[in-house]
Amino acid sequence: MQKIATLTVFLHFLVLGLVPASASDFRLAVPPYQFEFPRDHGSHDDYRTEWWYYTGHLRAESGRRYGFEVTFFRVGVEPPGAPARTRWDLRNLSLAHFAITDIDGRKFRYYEKLNRSSPFTAGSATGALNVFNESWRATTLADGSWRLTASAGGDAVDLVLRASKPPAIHGQNGVSVKAQGIGYASHYYSMTRLVVTGTVQSKGRKAEPCQGLAWMDHEFGSAVLRENQQGWDWFAIQLDNETELMLYIIRRTDGTPDVTSSGSLVMDGGEVIHISGNQMRVQPITTWRSPRSGATYPMGWNISISSLKLQVKLTPALEDQELVTKSSTQVTYWEGAVGVSGSFGNVGVSGAGYVEMTGYDRAFRQP
Repeated sequence: MQKIATLTVFLHFLVLGLVPASASDFRLAVPPYQFEFPRDHGSHDDYRTEWWYYTGHLRAESGRRYGFEVTFFRVGVEPPGAPARTRWDLRNLSLAHFAITDIDGRKFRYYEKLNRSSPFTAGSATGALNVFNESWRATTLADGSWRLTASAGGDAVDLVLRASKPPAIHGQNGVSVKAQGIGYASHYYSMTRLVVTGTVQSKGRKAEPCQGLAWMDHEFGSAVLRENQQGWDWFAIQLDNETELMLYIIRRTDGTPDVTSSGSLVMDGGEVIHISGNQMRVQPITTWRSPRSGATYPMGWNISISSLKLQVKLTPALEDQELVTKSSTQVTYWEGAVGVSGSFGNVGVSGAGYVEMTGYDRAFRQP
């Protein structure tokens, strides 16, 4: 789903004495768009915002369970084609988040970074996946797999991710629509089943070998939400029958789902089935109020798509998996690991997933 990128980056521009370029100065996400890989794993600087989003579940050698999130954001400051003044021109801002959920230890911690893009601090390459923010990195290895590293505060992941399915393209004609109007959309795909090996470390414990399953979202565009939209709920679910489900619900300011809400079901062979908003039903089970932000979030969900004979229940690993990112995006959002149980085609399934919720403390806005 459309991820956190530039809600209040405008404030950072003011601190730097800059005027941010508007969405209209950049290329808009409009149909048709033909994805090409590995090219589209890389950066797309013609678009204002872009993110590489990794979430997943790990089991350490000791049996301890973890969830993790590592995210890289690129935000365009200068529009494409703007003349260079000096070699130090600020073309992009780079932001990053790293979170770890120690499921058995009942702890959640997160970290964040904000840097100007440069060869020395943070940046992203074109043509292939190579993005970094200081020591946090997602890079392409010689065999085509990816290495993902992040560490802070005694928490760390050093992972190798191997795709067992091709990219799943969301939306239609290469475009995932988020609001009515030209360009209120993104080019969006996911790597829905990444087999993981590596090491994980939780604060106060030694690094351990681990294995698991991850999900990667890559999205780029130049506009986000409209003035009548509040935020979104995003669900990424990996089932034990080798299928995956992605849903996003754009919430309007009156609390109703926007008609552009949609999703995708990825079959075991990689086929992507588009899901329209009127096909899916998402019912929260209870709520949780954050002691930090005061925001009240849904907590636990029953999801059904009757046309696909799919019904699942999502149970958070922890209630408190909220990020209050005052040092980077300045967005408050809930991003957390969940367990999954239910049925698909009248056959029992289980699995794991991640849920993201924005706009519960205040409306998500972009300059």
